[in-house]
Amino acid sequence: MATVLAIETSCDETGVAIVKNRKVCSNVVASQIAIHQEFGGVVPEIASRHHLEAVNLLIDQALGQAGLTWTDIDGIAATCAPGLVGALLIGITAAKTLALLHHKPFLGVHHLEGHIYATYLTQPDLEPPFLCLLVSGGHTSLIRVLDCGIYETLGQTRDDAAGEAFDKVARLLNLGYPGGPIIDKLATQGNPQAFPLPEGKISRPDGSYHPYDSSFSGLKTAVLRLVQKFERSQELPVNDIAASFQQTVVNSLTKRAIACALDYGLNTIAVGGGVAANSGLRHYLQEAASQHNIQVLFPPLKYCTDNAAMIACAACDHLNRGHTSSLTLGATSRLKIEEVMQLYPGINLEDN
Repeated sequence: MATVLAIETSCDETGVAIVKNRKVCSNVVASQIAIHQEFGGVVPEIASRHHLEAVNLLIDQALGQAGLTWTDIDGIAATCAPGLVGALLIGITAAKTLALLHHKPFLGVHHLEGHIYATYLTQPDLEPPFLCLLVSGGHTSLIRVLDCGIYETLGQTRDDAAGEAFDKVARLLNLGYPGGPIIDKLATQGNPQAFPLPEGKISRPDGSYHPYDSSFSGLKTAVLRLVQKFERSQELPVNDIAASFQQTVVNSLTKRAIACALDYGLNTIAVGGGVAANSGLRHYLQEAASQHNIQVLFPPLKYCTDNAAMIACAACDHLNRGHTSSLTLGATSRLKIEEVMQLYPGINLEDN
């Protein structure tokens, strides 16, 4: 069973973790939320600089917390795609340097695969096939998990990701950044039925609707129109707007996830990504799924947002199967989840 040290620097969280198979030995994160709040979002260059300042200290902390030395580590991994290229390069460079220095194999890990593996950290006996609802600031996808490195995207957003929509609506309501936790808190104090808002539907060429794809740009525009209407005449009912917006997003995600699982005969839905921390989604999806005898698995909150433990967990599974990456592997801002195995050259998929 492999023990892997992994580095996660895809956006604005610097994470280092050590995982043995699917057991977390250590997991440390340096958040940059306070740094980027004044800008209302992540500034890539600033994120990269802070990753550079934090990564060495976190590596030492992860080893100390785990009580391990470099001789105990079997492989070193880093998120290599998708993400902010400058930020990714910090983690990749650090991981490659450590791999060379300590004569360990290097593994580049797909960030979305990490979110899929977050569920394994507390459900180590979970086995494919299952459906993953991946909802974050940059991604909203329904992914059929077939095996380690073998995935099929069944549905995705055609515009804004769910987490991005939360941030943009929070900005419209002057709630600050990041928007997800703030809206979630206010939604508990508002009426989710106060304002009917559009869920968004994606049309096929024949005029029918794609059952698994989602769209949130129209919902964001509807909230903008609502805000403009109230600003002209009366006080803005922030709690009710937050509750109505959140319920619309939750309804959209839940209906698509349940329909997809039923249509593909999958009895487990694993949820990953920052929006998996949303209390409304956790309650509503669990409730709806139970009516169809579908099991829903949510990671603990600390594994919903970006962290290195999920990256290390995915890397362990790959390393156990003999998958390693080249030291010439670079960072890329975009890489489909179906292309994960390109990160491990020389692997014959028929052997897995």
